[in-house]
Amino acid sequence: MTPIMIQKHVFATPMPFVIGFAGFSDSGKTTLIEQVIPLLRAQGLRVSLIKHAHHNFDIDVPGKDSYRHRQAGAHEVLITSAHRWALLHELRGATEPTLDEQLARLSPCDLVIVEGFKFAPIPKIEVYRPSHGKDALWPHDPHIVAIATDAALSTTLPQLDINQPQQVVTFILSLKK
Repeated sequence: MTPIMIQKHVFATPMPFVIGFAGFSDSGKTTLIEQVIPLLRAQGLRVSLIKHAHHNFDIDVPGKDSYRHRQAGAHEVLITSAHRWALLHELRGATEPTLDEQLARLSPCDLVIVEGFKFAPIPKIEVYRPSHGKDALWPHDPHIVAIATDAALSTTLPQLDINQPQQVVTFILSLKK
């Protein structure tokens, strides 16, 4: 198998198909993704997700051993059990990794959904509700390939019903081929 080069990273396995979901807060991205993932899994796909947070976040519980080790200065803390594992990596002032760098860290999968990274040069579905009063991203982002919405819009881009997750899955699968 030929390695795939993405910027400076070499992948030993083929790069998975990457699709982004972009939109402003409270547009329904998380809810739609939550509905889409099981439908993609039902198609036999192994799906991973990268979520970008625009704020400081913590997934570790204060007072627990792993939290205490991280607070003590550990560069990485890997928490593992019979059910899941998580690797916490402290940047400690280093530059935030790029999307490509984060994609390189994922285990092999068929499809990666990216939530956030609004301006990344990847194919994206914009989740857009005109009633929220926010500007649409699609007029200014050539990487938006469709719009999941609850209203009719004046655009040549495919419009997907935000309330029909199977429609979104069908569209994603058409791109993946």
